[in-house]
Amino acid sequence: MLEPGFFDELARRLSALVAATPAKDVEKNLRALLTSALGRLDLVTREEFDLQREVLNRARNRLAELEAKLAELEKGRK
Repeated sequence: MLEPGFFDELARRLSALVAATPAKDVEKNLRALLTSALGRLDLVTREEFDLQREVLNRARNRLAELEAKLAELEKGRK
């Protein structure tokens, strides 16, 4: 049977091995490249998205109320 902590030790050794090779530099450079590319995109945070969705829902509800009111007023004029 495997010793307790076998996988932890394996992960530690693999991390140390990768850190000592050019693979670590490649990972760091790739991460920087992706961060730079994503930074140039016109993205919003989840918080901003949720806030704008809430504002849009309120506007839709208000529009529905106003349309109903307008229909009521037009009906009364006829």
